[in-house]
Amino acid sequence: MKKIGIVAAAVIVIVVLAATLAGCAEGSALGIPSDLKINLNSQQEGIWVNGTGKVSAVPDIAILRLGIEAQSPKVADAQAQAAEAMDKVMKALTANGVAEKDIQTQTFNISKVTRWDDKNQQEVLIGYRVTNIVQAKIRTMSKVGIIIDAVATAGGDLTRIDGIGFSVEDPTTYNEVARQKAMADAEAKAKQIAQLSGITLGKPTYITESSYVPQPIFRGGFEKMAAAPGMVDTPISAGELDITVNVQVVYSILD
Repeated sequence: MKKIGIVAAAVIVIVVLAATLAGCAEGSALGIPSDLKINLNSQQEGIWVNGTGKVSAVPDIAILRLGIEAQSPKVADAQAQAAEAMDKVMKALTANGVAEKDIQTQTFNISKVTRWDDKNQQEVLIGYRVTNIVQAKIRTMSKVGIIIDAVATAGGDLTRIDGIGFSVEDPTTYNEVARQKAMADAEAKAKQIAQLSGITLGKPTYITESSYVPQPIFRGGFEKMAAAPGMVDTPISAGELDITVNVQVVYSILD
């Protein structure tokens, strides 16, 4: 009897569901709007394509990471040496046209310096190291090498240069051109797909965009000591940057 009851209940549910769907189509008395549409196909419709636009730009700013590293048996002495040398470096930067607002401290660190004592099998404190690193934005590209040499001379043997990178101050115009190329690339792909498929291409129904402007990449481990008298300026080549815009576009398919 229980099995018969379960089967009967299932039959009733199926009958009610069928009546509900029929009422939707005919505007029955169940209170469900007659214009309700049920989409049983969850597959996305349209032509989905990706487009890429790339523009080469000449960098107009250089980002220089530099600083001072001093070491001494006493922390106060190491800090005093670092402060004196860093003051000279800052003056060299501003004297060569780098604005104070374009100089930002990136790292300031005081750490212990130890060595391993094999006899006693333990670390032995031998001093302290003070590191002060700043990031300087150089807007006059022709002075990059001159500024590097001036900083190295000012900081002397305590000078540390982590690396240099290049960028574009305002990439708006480059992004606009790259965006046009990306949309044209997407449209060309969609037209070819439509032609190969024997369908008529409609208008875009969905568009997303992502852009990429290379950021300065700094490489650690490079140290530059004071420039010797009579040496030529450090040669620096900025080269070009590739600014890229990617779009994803969905085109409708016309009947």
